[in-house]
Amino acid sequence: QVQLVESGGGLVQPGGSLRLSCAASGSFFSINTMSWYRQAPGKQRELVGSITRGGSTNYADSVKGRFTISRDNAKNTVSLLMSRLKSEDAANYYCHAYFVSGSGHGAIEYDHWGQGTQVSVSS
Repeated sequence: QVQLVESGGGLVQPGGSLRLSCAASGSFFSINTMSWYRQAPGKQRELVGSITRGGSTNYADSVKGRFTISRDNAKNTVSLLMSRLKSEDAANYYCHAYFVSGSGHGAIEYDHWGQGTQVSVSS
């Protein structure tokens, strides 16, 4: 059993900043790519950004230059620093990760979602 728990959501004014955090726990060997997704009411869930275990990052065009994803492999956490927030950034943000169970030939990769944290952007 693994768990992803997000924190840091809330209400922020346009142009403001907010930092989301996600902590992984449970029984696993390692974590590969960790990502943040978001879903606004009436819209599909979309990828915001991802980071590999080695630190390579990828961002949606809509957040490039404003959002920064980072991770701490020792603490099994991933963070999303959101700056210059816009009203269109308001959504429920979800943490996602690919966990690895076992090692070598016995390794199995599977994914898991957090429960989400709400981000509201309004003056």
